[in-house]
Amino acid sequence: MPTPDPAALPLVVGIGGTIGGVSSTERSLRIALDAAAAQGFRTQLFGGADMARLPLYDPRATSRTPEEQAFVAAVRAASAVIIASPGYHGSISGVVKNALDLLEETARDERPYLSDMPVGLIATAYGWQATGSTIAALRSIVHALRGWPTPFAAAINTQITKFDEEGRASDAAVMEQLSLIGRQVARFAPLAAEAKRMQE
Repeated sequence: MPTPDPAALPLVVGIGGTIGGVSSTERSLRIALDAAAAQGFRTQLFGGADMARLPLYDPRATSRTPEEQAFVAAVRAASAVIIASPGYHGSISGVVKNALDLLEETARDERPYLSDMPVGLIATAYGWQATGSTIAALRSIVHALRGWPTPFAAAINTQITKFDEEGRASDAAVMEQLSLIGRQVARFAPLAAEAKRMQE
């Protein structure tokens, strides 16, 4: 039986992290993406270092940087998205919000924004309060972008849960929660892919 072309596999794009090194947010996102990959999807991660290279979004700009173009192209090609944000002052971080603002470039597409796409959500914070409000903010943003938040979202209290250098969480229940997000986007992504084919 021929091996499938990896480029032909449906794509799950991960967006999340912080500036200044690999964070618990980005490690959480990688675990969820790995779970989607285990279901037969290819994945692409835009972590903190990638988002740091995106200029502050200017809707009046007449051109986009190569980094902006690559980010928008990846989301356009995606069948599902996973967004992970640290909870900063009770809401999502500026770099994650700036990346999502850039999706305004897709406003006139056949499939604008995150339309018809399952979107997994992850929030990390040093305490429980900010995890809940950050998940709520992410859900509101995904609804505004016409996406479908998956039924389960992961709220991770980094006071309790730690990540090692291999990217694994100290709490097995958190590992399972993050993997569940990857499996859920994989489960619903074929519906998004079919909707995209119908529009082409």
